[in-house]
Formats: sequence, C-alpha cells, structure tokens
Amino acid sequence: MEKNYHMTPGQFREEGKKLIDWIADYYEQVENYPVLSTVQPGDIRKQLPPQAPEKGEPFDAMMSDVNKLIMPGITHWQSPNFFAYFQSNTSGPSILGELLSAGLGVQGMLWATSPACTELESQVMDWLVDMMGLPAHFKTTASGGGVIQDTASNAALAALLAARERKTNFSSNLTGESSRLVAYVSTQTHSSVEKGIKVMGIGTNRLRKIEVDEHFAMRPEALENQLKKDMKNGFIPFFVCGTVGTTSSNAVDPLREIGEICKKYDVWFHVDAAMSGTAAVCPEFRSHFDGLQLADSYAFNPHKWMFTNFDCDCFYVADKAILIKTLSILPEYLKNEATEKGAVIDYRDWHVQLGRRFRALKLWFVIRHYGAEGLRYHIGEHIRLARELASWIKTSADFELLNEPPFNLVCFRHKASDEFNKKLMDRLNKSGRIYLTHTVLNGTFWLRMSIGQTQTKQEHVARAWELIREMAKQ
Repeated sequence: MEKNYHMTPGQFREEGKKLIDWIADYYEQVENYPVLSTVQPGDIRKQLPPQAPEKGEPFDAMMSDVNKLIMPGITHWQSPNFFAYFQSNTSGPSILGELLSAGLGVQGMLWATSPACTELESQVMDWLVDMMGLPAHFKTTASGGGVIQDTASNAALAALLAARERKTNFSSNLTGESSRLVAYVSTQTHSSVEKGIKVMGIGTNRLRKIEVDEHFAMRPEALENQLKKDMKNGFIPFFVCGTVGTTSSNAVDPLREIGEICKKYDVWFHVDAAMSGTAAVCPEFRSHFDGLQLADSYAFNPHKWMFTNFDCDCFYVADKAILIKTLSILPEYLKNEATEKGAVIDYRDWHVQLGRRFRALKLWFVIRHYGAEGLRYHIGEHIRLARELASWIKTSADFELLNEPPFNLVCFRHKASDEFNKKLMDRLNKSGRIYLTHTVLNGTFWLRMSIGQTQTKQEHVARAWELIREMAKQ
C-alpha cells in the first residue's frame, strides 16, 4: 500500500479552523502578555529536543508547544502597548490575505508564471499613487512604475544599483568599474543605505554623511558643498538619499532643495519614507513630501504603518527602463512569448531576487477592507495621539520634549541625567506593561514612543504616560 504522510484537505480544514480561532483569541488577550519577552538567552532552545522527530506528530502537540515554549519568547509587536522602534503592524484582512497567498503558493517571477500576481500588483501600486498624492509618473501606465519589495533595505539597494548604472552608462555591470563613485546620506539616514553600499562593493569610505540642522534634517548647502569638493577631487557623485521621517527623531529632509541639487549635478535622488510614508494617505500631511516629484525613486513600508503584515515595501521609480536594464537577465529557461513581445511586466527585473511571493494580495485586502477613508481615519488618529502626548510632556515639570512630532513618533526625556532615563526605560520595559526604545541625539539620551500599532487607542497612550510618570517618581 502506498504511504501518504501529507495533511489531507479534511485535516487542513479542521486544524485551520482551530488555528484561526487561536489567532482571534490571541488578539483578544494580547494585552494580558508582557509586551517585552522576559526570557533569557538560550531559554527557548534548551527546551527544544536536540534531534528532529522521526515520526510525524499531531497538530495539537505542535500547538501545545507553541503555547508552552514559543509564547514566552514572543515580544508582542501586535500589543496596543507596543511603542518601541517603529511598528510592524498587521490586521485581520492582511492576515487573511497572507493566508490566501500561502495557500495559492504562487511564484510570481514572471507574468507568465501567474498573470494575476503581476497585474494585481501593478494596479494596487497605481491605486496608491492616487490615494497618497504621489507623482503621477510613478504609475506603471506612465514612464515609471511601482513594485512590491520585501523591505526598504532592498529597495535602497535596487535604487543604488540603478543609480550606478545610469551614472556609468551601464558600463559598470560589464566592467565592474566604480572606483570613483560617491554616495551621500545625512548623519540621520537609516543604516540600510550604508549596508547597500557595502553589498555593492563600493566601500563606505565613499559614502559621505552630510551634517544636519537643528531639526536633524539634512543641510542642502552642506550637501552641495560636499558634491563640489568631491568633483574637484576627481570623484563622481551618483546617489543621494533623502528621508521623510528619520528613525531617531522622525525628521524630514528638505526634499525640494535636495532634489534640485541632484538635478543640477545629475545625481540619482532616492527618498526613503519607510515608516512615515503612510502618512501621505492624509492630504493634510502631504506638505512633508513636497519635492517628491524630483525623486528618481521612492520607498515606503505598508508593513510598518498601513496595517499590512511584514514583509511589504512599496518601491517606485520615475523611469522603469533604467531599473529594468540594470537588473534584467533572461536565461533560456525563463523565455516565453509574452516576455519576448514586451507586452507584460516581469517583476523579477525590478529587484535583486528572482522569486517573489504574491504580496499584493494582502495589500489589496487591506485597502479594500479599510478603504481610503478608513486608512485616513486611523493614521490621522495615531498622529493626533502623538501630538496629544507631546502636549502632556510640554506641560510636565519633570519631562522635556525633543521636538514637535511631525508624524507619530514622540521623543522625550526626564530632565534628570541620561543614566536616570536609561534606568527609567529599563524599568518600564521590565514591567511588561509597555515597551519603549531610545536614541542618542547630540550626545543626549532620549526616549522614543512610536504610536502606530493597529489597535492603539487614546486609553493606551494615556495609561502609558501615567505609568511613565509614576515610574519616574519611584
């Protein structure tokens, strides 16, 4: 008799229903867990068997171990009391979209490998251009287009590669010659750009970090002075990264001034808005994105603040032909009639990896569930809560505010020493009731409170502020 170790459709149906119930129960009970996991290094692994099982085990046994072994080691990113880093939030429609994507098991490297995977992605990316007031040339129906990457880090790498090839007239892919190319970021730019420079083999000695102003935004005049200095010394500027919403303080670089400098010197201008880009769904916050029409590429992460689970980065380019020429390779085994006629988009030419998941499904589900109206409401509410918290801090005798939050990140500190603030943060996090992280700006230690978790409401922010004040007094 032929053996069959697979889970049958009937078993899948039965266990799947139980798992959906488990996830729903988790969301109802998530506030009962300590936000930050309390396990020590090695605690989880020492409870796991040293060898994989020889015989298959029932699903109930697996879920029993999830509850007993895995849950104590989870930091609860989906808790409404999670205020650390930036959010990596999700929602019911996103989880269901991810489940459907996993169930279909599509490999969407080419249009031909699943036409719906490609065409839905193109349409959803074009929807976002209109929904968020992005430059019209970012649409796939125009000169540019959008693609869903995994993270803003790989979006930045794709932009760096395209920038290099445009600057060298596509010769560095042939010769590997890039010894005089120079890239520019601010001192506050996310480290992923520096990592991209390393991956490319350009070397961090040719990554210039431009000074920032009192608001921690890049100084355009300092950028232009450095460009001139480098060109005078025989270097070739090829890439500048501006940021909308830096990680440390949510600072916004002056995109228009930077963009005009990039046009003047023929330098690729990439804009990273990984967290804060979602704010553009609200027209009242679009002034922070003024000058985006000068960008050659742009990226933001719905998996941070648009209720779409990780991973989902929206990457746009003003001229898709440059990106495709940079990354396209067509071996015999990928050739097909639709591709050869140029009648379709093959997204494998838009990023480093060949294979790709059907990520557009979950983003499609989220947009259709919330609608533009629902997204505007919840994003606007998070920013309102951040500004309300900032007003409470300003009226406090014991705490001080770093800046007026442009979006949903509030940076503040107790007026005592840095050491006091470190101890305060440590005790708050060990309490399990909230989770904060920190940054250091101008040599000073600041607490960061990011308000963007899907279920965070006024009551959670108010309780967090009360706890912070109480803990400081203790």
